[in-house]
Amino acid sequence: MVELLAPAGNLPMAEAAVAGGANAIYVGPRGWSRRRDAYELSDEEVREAIEIAHQGGAKLRVAVNTNMQSQEIPGLLQKMEKYVAWGVDGAIMTDLGAIAVVHRRFPDLTIHASIGANILNNEDVRFYRSLGVSQVVADTKLTLKELASRKEQLDVGIEILIHANKCYTYLGKCWMSPYHNLERTVDPFGKDLFKGSPNRGGLDYRVCLEAWELYHGGDLLEKRVALKNDAFFLLEDIPQLIDLGVHCLKIQGREYTVPLVGQMVRFYRDLIDAYEAHPKTEPFDLASWRARLAAIQVGRDEQRTRGTFALLAEARQKPDVQQ
Repeated sequence: MVELLAPAGNLPMAEAAVAGGANAIYVGPRGWSRRRDAYELSDEEVREAIEIAHQGGAKLRVAVNTNMQSQEIPGLLQKMEKYVAWGVDGAIMTDLGAIAVVHRRFPDLTIHASIGANILNNEDVRFYRSLGVSQVVADTKLTLKELASRKEQLDVGIEILIHANKCYTYLGKCWMSPYHNLERTVDPFGKDLFKGSPNRGGLDYRVCLEAWELYHGGDLLEKRVALKNDAFFLLEDIPQLIDLGVHCLKIQGREYTVPLVGQMVRFYRDLIDAYEAHPKTEPFDLASWRARLAAIQVGRDEQRTRGTFALLAEARQKPDVQQ
């Protein structure tokens, strides 16, 4: 049975996702995941989220998917000690060194390679498997044929993003975000927080969505250059993905409102259940599901637009200069 993995940017969202039918939820510890701190959880909140998930029959994974410096590794291991003791079901990670050291310290902990790992080919998968990774996120650009090949050839769990962004570069590797502002701070535990860089515990300002123009010298070549950062919902491929035997369908969206995330989770839960109960000898009609998803997309687009404008405005603000 395919797993539905949902976001939890706060405790009410964790409750809504579990109530909506998520088999698993993921949270980000404050300063250690690729979201601003408003959508991350304190350690005590992580503990509460684990309890919420387990009481609802779901699993909880902790996203520690920033890139780390050597002095941050001891702090990471201290956090993981607590999370493992509290019963966390897995970790979603990107940094190679961090993955290796966490696997050595906690060999029984399930580790998932994040989308930020940019795993594109089977040799990438084999390498991450050698580090202790048991599940990998497929790049959003891979075809179903490529996924089928990987499923047949490799002993690894495959995770598919069914609500996320398609970036013009590699997700999780962009350094364009601090175009306007890159400000380094350090939290009380010694964790670097680079404001403007989600790769280093800050936030993504989405400056790729600015109104860019293309010049050659003084000549304007393009009045409007669109750098792709489109949000998408996956629908048409869901039946084939289930038939293919992928292990996990993941919804991104910790930055959205609790009601919207609850709608997304319930939609995909209903869709998955309906397809799995449908006779395989009969065609599965997606028409009604398209209409239902279109209504959800309107709300998602409104929230994403407001959030993007707010981020761009914040990015243009000059950081305070200490005299």
